[in-house]
Amino acid sequence: MAKYRNDLPQMKGGTFLSDGGMETTLIFLDGVELPHFASFVLLDTAEGRERLKGYYEKYLDIARRRGTGFVLDSATWRANPDWGEKLGYDAEGLRAINLRGIELLEELRQEWEAPGTPLVVSGAIGPRGDGYKAGNMDADEYETYHAAQIASFEAAGADMVAAYTMNNINEAIGIARAAKRLGMPCMIAFTVETDGRLVTGRTLREAIETTDRETGGYPLYYMINCAHPTHFAQALATGEAWLDRVLGVKANASAKSHAELDESDTLDPGDPIDLGQRYRALRRAFPTMRILGGCCGTDHRHIAAICEACLPA
Repeated sequence: MAKYRNDLPQMKGGTFLSDGGMETTLIFLDGVELPHFASFVLLDTAEGRERLKGYYEKYLDIARRRGTGFVLDSATWRANPDWGEKLGYDAEGLRAINLRGIELLEELRQEWEAPGTPLVVSGAIGPRGDGYKAGNMDADEYETYHAAQIASFEAAGADMVAAYTMNNINEAIGIARAAKRLGMPCMIAFTVETDGRLVTGRTLREAIETTDRETGGYPLYYMINCAHPTHFAQALATGEAWLDRVLGVKANASAKSHAELDESDTLDPGDPIDLGQRYRALRRAFPTMRILGGCCGTDHRHIAAICEACLPA
């Protein structure tokens, strides 16, 4: 049921939480094998779905205790055609997986939502290729490529779609155009390198302003994910108008570069307390930041520390 599709509560203010690094948590902390870093394979079995529910519930418990809303992103970051083919999923198999991912979140909403603490069901989209390397398609090709997954989320009753770890502007434009054509609210989250720029060398400002210009400002809002606050804090301290379009952060626990993380066989969980303090500083620098989550290396302990630093007791 698309409960909030036409009236997303996070657009009205207040603080919303999100989860942390799903794949890094499952692999490094829970010992789950995720081929090609794809958590969506867990949706294929009852045991896998229960594991995912247990993962989400740790975060939902924090949100309930803190009295915040929550944006529930599906376990479908890799559930697109190229990655699906590597894992033996055809178009129908991917559609079934994407539907199942939203169904799981609906079950959680039924169990956990309470008055004043809305739970938004969001279909998560990842890049066509590697999240740390820029693709080379044009915006029209990306629109066609991502449309099937977005259509699955629309049919499943998701409230919105969220594109994470976007590292090139054409892909962001294509996803936003496909979402617009299919009547789905969308959010775009860009990732940056240690210099605060996309891997293509473009700035966050350029990425957001260009995407808005080429899509008629269709994305409801933007976020930053899969980078440590030290990589992008300076870009967010400028006080420029484009920052009003950035409503949230899902940062990495580690200050390592993407190249270093890609080559690492161990988890770098960073310092949850330090991360919480950095989020607090970010909130002071740009007050529109209201969606607080994590990415690689973070788990429910990091989100709890972020809440401790950013939210009144």
